[in-house]
Amino acid sequence: MTSAEVLGEALSRLPDLVRSAVEGLDAHQLSERPGGSANSVAWLVWHLTRVEDSHLADAFDRDEVWLADGFAERWGLDLPREDTGFGHSSAQVDAVQVDSAQQLLEYFDAVHQVVERLVGQLGDADLERVVDEQWDPPVTLLVRLVSVIDDAVQHAGQAAYARGILTGT
Repeated sequence: MTSAEVLGEALSRLPDLVRSAVEGLDAHQLSERPGGSANSVAWLVWHLTRVEDSHLADAFDRDEVWLADGFAERWGLDLPREDTGFGHSSAQVDAVQVDSAQQLLEYFDAVHQVVERLVGQLGDADLERVVDEQWDPPVTLLVRLVSVIDDAVQHAGQAAYARGILTGT
């Protein structure tokens, strides 16, 4: 198995993690913030998807699905269109409201399908390409992919934990 295939395998596990966190929850449960101040399930899934979308759009020199496919307009969040959730205040977390789990899954699935296709076309030599020179050392595609996967898994786990608090299961 190549390094690119290992990354693809890791990415392929995200849909089940995300689905198990959101399916069966209603709009109120998705937006509820455990303890009144923790991130909601909706915010966590939106954020992990926005990070996957924005970071990998940049790394692969392509448009973000959020912007190019009209998700920003359809969602109509009271946030800047390019926002990914980094450093959000409590009020900004509250601004991420959804009508249903399906709404979250439609955006997640659209992004994830693009990312899986792009990663599936990679060879190991592609992973050494520098995608961000703002860091020392510069960030390679491999490091960016690992970072995105790590972030997504953590937030999917947080969403599952929040779900458990909200539903008692």
